[in-house]
Order: sequence, then C-alpha cells, then structure tokens
Amino acid sequence: MPTRTRTQTSNGSEASVADGKAARPKRGEHAPVDLLATDDAVVYPERLPEVARYVRDVLGYELLSNITAVDYLADGVIEMVYHFFHLDGGPALVIKTRVPRDHPVVPSLTDEWPGANLQEREAFDLFGVVFTGHPNLTRIYMWDEFEGWPMRKDFPKQGDKYFGDSGE
Repeated sequence: MPTRTRTQTSNGSEASVADGKAARPKRGEHAPVDLLATDDAVVYPERLPEVARYVRDVLGYELLSNITAVDYLADGVIEMVYHFFHLDGGPALVIKTRVPRDHPVVPSLTDEWPGANLQEREAFDLFGVVFTGHPNLTRIYMWDEFEGWPMRKDFPKQGDKYFGDSGE
C-alpha cells in the first residue's frame, strides 16, 4: 500500500518522504509533522488475513498482542495497528492497514487469531470499524442504544447527557 516514510534531516528532526522527495521547510521554519508517515508495513485491508497467516505460518509469530485503532481526522483515515510477537523473544512486528473514515471496513482476523475477537469488538464499539467475518460484532463497552463512536476525534462532547438532570 502506498505510504510515506520518516527520514532524519541534517538538523536531527524528522521529515516525511513521498515518492523519494523530502519536503524542505524554509529557513527558520519547521516542517509540519506527517502523522501518516511510518516505517512499519502498511497493507491493503483486503490482504490483511493473508498477511496475518504469513506472519504466523512462515515468520513464526505466535502472539497477536494487541489491535489498536487510530483516528486521523484531518486525513479522513482510520488506521488499524496490529502488534505481533514471538513467545520466546525476538523482534516485534507491527502491521498497519488504513481505511476511509466514512466506510471503515476491515476483514476480521478472529478465525486465524482468536485473540483478535474482543479487540475487534472494541474498535467497532468505539471507532465504528466494521470487521467482516467477525462471529459476534456487537458493542462491548457502550450500550446498544448509544449513538456514535465515542473515540473518534469528531465525536461531540456529551457531558452528562446520558445521566439525566439530577440537580446534584
């Protein structure tokens, strides 16, 4: 999947590189931080199950430690981050996939990695990411009548709306 990488500039700061060209700020200015720049593997969502099987069966990773959703509001992207580990030590492996915020659909890894079950439900409940093929994609923290995705950056501040007006 097309991605941007981070590189060190001569003054020690980071700059992103897209298509081999580094963005150069004017003298005395700092380049804006490119939050989507990464050195981790970024895969197309539809390839995620295949890549996860490869990570387990060929590379020998035995543990899918955690799945995290990240909302990049300004870029219109939700990024799913998967951390894989060897049980006997060794380097961790981070794999990411990105989906549009207006249609966040990612294949479920629950069949291949049972530990993904609750973490996918969490991303569904709090960010609205739909995991196709998940055996029980229902809310896990919020109640069924709750509207919206409370961890998205554009979710309105609700205050005590759901607790009623008790006057205390």
